[in-house]
Amino acid sequence: MLGSPTAEGTTVTQPEHETRTALPPALESMTLLVAAVIVHDRAADRVVLLQRGPRARFARGMWDLPTGKSEPGEPVTGTAVRELREETGLIVKAEHLRLAHVVHGAWGVESPNGYLTVVFAAHEWSGEPENREPGKHSQVRWTPTDAIPGNFVPSTAGALRSYLTGGPQLSLVRWDT
Repeated sequence: MLGSPTAEGTTVTQPEHETRTALPPALESMTLLVAAVIVHDRAADRVVLLQRGPRARFARGMWDLPTGKSEPGEPVTGTAVRELREETGLIVKAEHLRLAHVVHGAWGVESPNGYLTVVFAAHEWSGEPENREPGKHSQVRWTPTDAIPGNFVPSTAGALRSYLTGGPQLSLVRWDT
């Protein structure tokens, strides 16, 4: 039995197998949830980057980390594993992801009510990076950490720089405060 307090302070219990009714979403405050992965080969001091292609909906021609939006009901670690595999062919286990950075944006191209990008670092993976989504990306490649391209999506560039230098683990983007 699960228990939950009522407004009067009493506890109402219900069987664990019983489903709960969700409240309608607070659409005015919806924030897009995104996952990004820094695949870091520490031995060779290089990371996997992708370059967004000419038909990309966002940041055409710019470099980025493997990144993607969460699907309804998907944990952010599942998003990271799925997007990395879909974009690069690399396979990581969710338990091998380490939290590296969080980016909280006030708004974005596809997220007028804001976005939260959870950036993970992966030091264990299988496979070699390849461009698995040529309609979205021009290329996927290993890049030495001392040669990160300048034409990089600003929010993930900041997260990557912070990760590599041991800097702050939180970035606020487009907030007026």
